[in-house]
Amino acid sequence: MNTHHTSHFRDIHVHAATVQQWSQDYSQLSAGASESSLTQLTTERCHLFLEQINQRVVQNGVAPRGRMCFALPINVPGSVRMQGRDVDDSSLFFLNGGEEFMFHMPTGMQLLSVTFEREMFEQALAQTAAEKEIAELLRQPVIRLPHRRFADARRRLLAMFAQALSRAAPVGVCDQPGELALEQAMLDELLQLMIDPACDKQQRSPSSTRSFIVEKCHRLVAAQMTCAPSVTDLCERLQVSRRTLQNSFHAVAETTPLNYLRSVRLNGVRRTLMATPAARLSIGDAAAQWGFYHLSHFAAEYHALFAELPSHTTRAAIADYARA
Repeated sequence: MNTHHTSHFRDIHVHAATVQQWSQDYSQLSAGASESSLTQLTTERCHLFLEQINQRVVQNGVAPRGRMCFALPINVPGSVRMQGRDVDDSSLFFLNGGEEFMFHMPTGMQLLSVTFEREMFEQALAQTAAEKEIAELLRQPVIRLPHRRFADARRRLLAMFAQALSRAAPVGVCDQPGELALEQAMLDELLQLMIDPACDKQQRSPSSTRSFIVEKCHRLVAAQMTCAPSVTDLCERLQVSRRTLQNSFHAVAETTPLNYLRSVRLNGVRRTLMATPAARLSIGDAAAQWGFYHLSHFAAEYHALFAELPSHTTRAAIADYARA
């Protein structure tokens, strides 16, 4: 069944939870009220979505199992890292279903994601003359392509997406021929892009040391919620200098280590507040779970990041909490 809808959000956590099939968290890194849009289209064997967020975010989670997941940046307005790799506006992203990922998305970036059922993709790949070369290429999470060729493919994919949205069948009406045509056209476009002789099939894109440092710090802070390590602690754990740590965060996330790690924890509190009824968990207890023990300081930092006091954050209803 071909279903589609466009949603607008004022919270990135609601945005992240609305993306169908994906298990992921978004953490807002830049300060200010969040505004984002998400347009999704789902067919029997394919899921497409176009998203744009007005804040810098870091996305992490697990790609949908049993799927082959591609994404194309529509614009690259700042520093972007996908699985620790530098990204430009001619980079194709790829994830295998079930693969963990971390993606640094700059302010205002727009991204088109196309996810195929694995069996469908592999059957189509087996029919190409470059099956082994493409399979090898897909060992990379970031595939660099010739600029003009990539731009042309991106334009056609966006046009297909827009056309499919305009022609989407009403609820309860099945347009199987239209669905199959869309799935095949999207698949053909991506395969042709990678089959193109100008695409380097032997390319390697190793993860950068700076990205490794930021990702390791992110995971350490998320794992040690109540006793968040300091910048000095992290330098000692990773055996790097404070300057190296600072340069890494500036290059990858365009902020300082202190701001980044505080933001990750503040986002953790926000997710906790939104997932629990006020009667079951106080703001102070939620903050303490993430290592914030001075309530007035916490409230000021929370407001500075989200342009909202924690007392104004929407809490889960008791019924919603019980169902969860």
